[in-house]
Amino acid sequence: MIEQLFGSKTRVKLLQLFYTNPNRSFYVREITRKVEEQINSVRRELANLQSIGIITSDTSNNKVYYEVNQQYQYFSPLSELFGGKAVRARRGTKKQAAAAEPELLKPDEATDYKHLGQVEVLVLMGQFTRDELSGVDVVVVGNVNSNAVQKYVTELEEQEGKDLRYTVFALDEFKYRLQIKDRFTSNVLLSKKQVLVDKLGLLG
Repeated sequence: MIEQLFGSKTRVKLLQLFYTNPNRSFYVREITRKVEEQINSVRRELANLQSIGIITSDTSNNKVYYEVNQQYQYFSPLSELFGGKAVRARRGTKKQAAAAEPELLKPDEATDYKHLGQVEVLVLMGQFTRDELSGVDVVVVGNVNSNAVQKYVTELEEQEGKDLRYTVFALDEFKYRLQIKDRFTSNVLLSKKQVLVDKLGLLG
């Protein structure tokens, strides 16, 4: 039903990718790999979404990067629809309700963090958002297993095809750094980032 409403399966997958990853930038072949669709179809739908204003693009290192346009007038309702929450029918049979749900993408490895321990903050930045202010790509805060975090980052590196820089803080240390406004945490706050977890609202 959602595919019929929005015109194509590829378009729906792209909308899900962008709205579940605000502040993330993707280049075409990366997008094609994540949505598992033909590159010509992806290019066509990217052009359509950009012409409407739903996504924006810019060029860096001879690659064109795309990301969701958070200034788009319908950003909020589209985010509610495609930001990871399934759309259910209010009435009708279970079969009809299931038919009304969009086919959600497989979650990225970045969303599978529960095995790390008690994660209070998990943020992607740096190479993920093409903002090098913080000088780091992954920040993990909480009572976590260091070996599990290292494995997690290694899996992310394989998924993204790039070497990633990461740092881990205990919650008390991170809170203290925020309180004294040290340079690193100040840069984290100012950086463009994708917040996956912020249980205490420390990042504002």
